[in-house]
Amino acid sequence: MTYASNSTANTAPHSNNAALRGESPYQQRTTERENPAQQLIKQAVEFLLQQLEAGKSETLTAYLAAMARFHNYSFGNILAIARQRPTATRVAGIRTWNELGRFVKRGEKGIQILAPIIGHRRRKNAANEEQDADSQAKPAPVLIGFRAVYVFDVSQTEGMDLPEFEHNIGGEVGAHRDRLIAFLNAQGIKLEFNEKIAPALGVSYGGRIALLPGQSKAEEFTTLVHETAHELLHKTERRTMTTATVRETEAEAVAFIVGQAVGLEMGTASSDYIQMYAGNAALLTESLEVIQRTSAVILGAILSEDAASERNSLAEVA
Repeated sequence: MTYASNSTANTAPHSNNAALRGESPYQQRTTERENPAQQLIKQAVEFLLQQLEAGKSETLTAYLAAMARFHNYSFGNILAIARQRPTATRVAGIRTWNELGRFVKRGEKGIQILAPIIGHRRRKNAANEEQDADSQAKPAPVLIGFRAVYVFDVSQTEGMDLPEFEHNIGGEVGAHRDRLIAFLNAQGIKLEFNEKIAPALGVSYGGRIALLPGQSKAEEFTTLVHETAHELLHKTERRTMTTATVRETEAEAVAFIVGQAVGLEMGTASSDYIQMYAGNAALLTESLEVIQRTSAVILGAILSEDAASERNSLAEVA
């Protein structure tokens, strides 16, 4: 619940927590027949486990960095991009690159992701057809499957220069701090500054966040993101299924993703992350999924409309 400079402090008031135990809902879901999206996620997480067990912790950093760069993408596609091209920064399909005045270089191999196939539910009988005609209601769209599509990183293309995104701000927090505070206000979460929480830099109480005064702007921002992650992730039923170490690391990962997305220098992700899961791919997948989802919510709230529209121009088309 706390965020300290060495990322290990645990002075928040919520200290009596049940250890991670039992089978998670994610484990139960994945015992069923897996669709292509679930298979994609499973393969990516198994690859991550293999890399980390081989001592290649930079693979985890690449996965978290991909969540920062591609938060408009689905969880499975983010993992697929990170696995196939860890250095990718901006990806799009050939048509989108061509519209932006750039063209894929000869011999470049595309990054395979999944795109949903959307159909419409068929009417069961003539009576329903007459009813639909009277109400002029359109058939409801329904997901009928997935298809493989290919995107390319900007480094695989050449042509016109692209405009820099607004969040490339060289370590300056800018207006993102104010937007994050506005987001907290909208969620009914109070923010205060209190010297008594030292040595912790921040504390999440559930509906209230306390920050230690005197931090640099960048440090204060990442601390606030860390504690916001606790508010969104660990004040619910999920709290009883996780250890304090898991909660701290999940919040740290969200802070890493959001900080990197807005242009802060975040260093590298912790190589100890995988050790919490003892090789349990299902639990690791569940944790990464909630990290991605939470960071996407925060980024959606703090990125300006102009920056968001720029990012959407390179995002996948459903």
